[in-house]
Amino acid sequence: MRRLRSLTDIAAPSTTEAGIPVAVPDGESHGLSHATSTGISNEKLAMWCFLGSECLLFGGLISTYLLYKDKAVRGPKPHELYAIPFTSVSSFVLLMSSLTMVLAVSAIQRGDQRALRAWIATTALLGATFISGQVYEFSVFLKEGMGFTTNAASSAFFTLTGFHGVHVTIGIVMLLSVLVLSLRGRLPQERAEAVEIVGLYWHFVDVVWILIFTVVYLIK
Repeated sequence: MRRLRSLTDIAAPSTTEAGIPVAVPDGESHGLSHATSTGISNEKLAMWCFLGSECLLFGGLISTYLLYKDKAVRGPKPHELYAIPFTSVSSFVLLMSSLTMVLAVSAIQRGDQRALRAWIATTALLGATFISGQVYEFSVFLKEGMGFTTNAASSAFFTLTGFHGVHVTIGIVMLLSVLVLSLRGRLPQERAEAVEIVGLYWHFVDVVWILIFTVVYLIK
């Protein structure tokens, strides 16, 4: 009886919490992407949790900058060297990349691989343009005598903006990975959520930059 009961339990279809039977095809039970109690997948929930921790990180960095932005025993203070028009254009370029990222997600949801590749490549190019502008800005600051260890204000500035630049660079690597997967035919329409998750990260770095640009460059 025990043997028959165990076989019956194995063969029985799985059920939902409401008691509705759900048939699970043979060999596919381990390949299911289980949804969490929030209604989203484990992968997307993990990204949201990661972004939540990143909010704490940037919150600490921004707070540190606000505490030390006027503390300079020697050398220039960061706000004395800002080129607001140049940084505004660079910021606009990064914000436009959020639009192209949305278009990329929309493309894969339609199953349009060509449009996906075009918009992903455009997003990565806009991100690289922003990073190039940041590198140029840093080089100008160094020529003007403001390095990372010049004073407390410069250290706080370079740490905050540098960390954001690293995050943008990581996002560019993620975008290029999506592009390569699409070119190899390993990113079908059914895997659209993978692009959505990359999009969540990219939108996060854009929103964070809006906050950094406002606090660091516009508020003196």
